[in-house]
Amino acid sequence: MRAAGCALAVLLSAVGCSAPGPAPDAATGAVQQLLDRRATAVLQHDTDGYAAAVDPAASALRAAQRTELGNLAQVPLTSWTYKVTALDRHGATATAKVELGYRIRGYDTAPVTTARTLTLHQRGTNWYVTGDRPAEGGAQLLWQQGPVTVVRGTHSLILGVGQDPVKLHGIAATEDAAVPAVSAAWPGTWAGRVVVLVPGSLDAMAALLDAPAASYRGIAAVTTGEAGGAGAAPADRVIVNPDAYAVLGDLGRTVVLTHETTHVATRAHTSAATPMWLSEGYADWVGYRRSGRTAPQAAPELQKAVRAGDLPAALPSDADFGFEGGADRLARAYEGGWLACRMIAARWGETKLARLYLEVGAQHHREGALEKALTDQLGLTAGEFTTQWREYVRTQLT
Repeated sequence: MRAAGCALAVLLSAVGCSAPGPAPDAATGAVQQLLDRRATAVLQHDTDGYAAAVDPAASALRAAQRTELGNLAQVPLTSWTYKVTALDRHGATATAKVELGYRIRGYDTAPVTTARTLTLHQRGTNWYVTGDRPAEGGAQLLWQQGPVTVVRGTHSLILGVGQDPVKLHGIAATEDAAVPAVSAAWPGTWAGRVVVLVPGSLDAMAALLDAPAASYRGIAAVTTGEAGGAGAAPADRVIVNPDAYAVLGDLGRTVVLTHETTHVATRAHTSAATPMWLSEGYADWVGYRRSGRTAPQAAPELQKAVRAGDLPAALPSDADFGFEGGADRLARAYEGGWLACRMIAARWGETKLARLYLEVGAQHHREGALEKALTDQLGLTAGEFTTQWREYVRTQLT
């Protein structure tokens, strides 16, 4: 088999079975060993061992690293690893691209990963870290913002920085109610437990997402995760915006965390084929499912538009869920998606709604996926479904 594979390479690329390339720089292995020792120190809460990886001359960085490890003291880690993916060496200095992976005991079935960029300096035969920052497009980690307070719920783990523990216990109670509510609505198998991050401010939340704070000013919570992730995918994280969450009443907080928990439960069945009106609308439908809220109460912005004679001509597009169009447009998109899912549940049943979601998400490409699922599950073309939805919106909101 090895010879056949080599022959095929000759035919396809005319490269042939060439000799191996140059051996990798020995510094890569040395740096990897340094980081392996550093990872062990994290799991053993060995502050001296963790700081020992830092250049002795970088006293400020050493102090910061000691503080960072102390911030992690309450977090129940079950693994912590570094993987050097690239090393650019120039004499006694080097820049390494590193993948940091960690798991929280009882919650993560696979490592949550984040890309870091490390700068290093060689002293004698030893390498030391001189800088540690998020890779381009990467985000800050919660424990880099301050000491993490951990609150354990029945179905949840709440990790907060700069937050009153009483507030964190309140979030745990709301999340513990959200998990069974989601399980009662969603027929798919999921972990049934959620990690919630509660940073100290909107700006701190934005740093965790590597995004402008203005984008999340009115958003009470978001969920991070890999769409279409299977059982080996890292668990999602629900990140709370403490500023927006604080102004919500009990019902609003319940709806928000149930919505985000629905994203956690459905993530493995959400793919590039899933339109946002379905993924966001379904999460809102679960959130409002047992709330008793009427359509006008839950869709005030869309009701204003309908009463003004602006009945939407089509289901919300993915672009409608962006921040660029303003808060009103975004609210109407969520409300329109919710009403679409509410209509399906009312006319065809909750099981059909879930099956529609599952069938769409099982596809890898958008084209034709929703149309086929609508025909298979509801017996409607996309045009017929849109017509029924528009009439449903009109009758529910006028």
